Amino acid sequence: MKVALISQGSKSSQMVGDALKKYFDEVDMIDLMEIDVRLGKESGIFYKNKEFGEYDCVYVKGSFRYAHLLRSIATMLEGKVPYMPLPAAAFTTVHNKLLTHLALQQQNVPMPKTWVFPSVELAKQSLRKARFPIVMKLPEGTQGRGVMFADSYSSASSLLDALGALNQPFIVQEYVETEGTDIRVLVVGEEIIGAMRRRAQREEKRSNIHAGGVGEGVELTREIINLALDTAKALNVDICGVDILEHPLGSKVIEANISPGLQGLSKVVPVDLGEQIARFLYEKTVAALAARKEERAMKLLQEIEAKKNEMPEEGKPVLGKLSLRGERLLLPEFVTKTSGFNDRREYVITSRRGKVEIEEGK
Repeated sequence: MKVALISQGSKSSQMVGDALKKYFDEVDMIDLMEIDVRLGKESGIFYKNKEFGEYDCVYVKGSFRYAHLLRSIATMLEGKVPYMPLPAAAFTTVHNKLLTHLALQQQNVPMPKTWVFPSVELAKQSLRKARFPIVMKLPEGTQGRGVMFADSYSSASSLLDALGALNQPFIVQEYVETEGTDIRVLVVGEEIIGAMRRRAQREEKRSNIHAGGVGEGVELTREIINLALDTAKALNVDICGVDILEHPLGSKVIEANISPGLQGLSKVVPVDLGEQIARFLYEKTVAALAARKEERAMKLLQEIEAKKNEMPEEGKPVLGKLSLRGERLLLPEFVTKTSGFNDRREYVITSRRGKVEIEEGK
């Protein structure tokens, strides 16, 4: 079996790539930055100016900055590749915080109260009645980038002015006090293969590892486990990181990541995360290939059955047209099949006006 891992070559991707070699016959590490997608007459995916090969499994991952490219690649591959853990739509939905929250809202997954405003002016009017602190986020961004905190109306107003000047879209969320901690859960399929509690540095609200947060082991409650699995299901993805705020009044999902980093989590969990993901991809690919084979067999049987149904019963009159080629008479296919005629044998043809009888010669 052949697998391709399309990524930006991060350490986490390399960890998965190395593990894939234990399960697949061929493993190709594809650099996202050397792929182009062509639409129109000569449509296709091209890697280093050559047509993208055929694979049994393709795992596409990358930064939100390349969401359009990632979705284009996945869209072109859907239906051709037996198994991909991330559908094309996920690269638009999950790489955008607002679209992520909308998907979670549709499936009743708990999240912080979130507001979307059409303008800075209306946001300022509404925030006069808000309870501070609040969180302001750019819809796109990872590793804690684009997340701002305002502890008063004046600070929120200043941030809004800056966002307005930069013509940046934004969302506003309630601030949930967790003493600077959150929980990152790594979901693979219908299982959780790793989790950690992330703790922000002093004077820092963001607990992301890339923002200086520190990871530590954590024992998950049933509530957190269900939240993480429900989030992955709501987003229709097989592999993702889910960030959750743990709170006595009810835990809430704040973000999902379909290109989760493994390095920080690997330091606090006892399992090989790359190995777990590689094995999952292998098992799903085997199942997908078997399902595709069964589907083709069923389709073939249906076609055979349909042709049988098209064949008239032996001896039953059928209305049809004859094809004449000079002195030759071309018989319809159903006639040759039901009669068992063979063009290597000789036949006696007796004809009268309006009637032709054909018998096998002796």
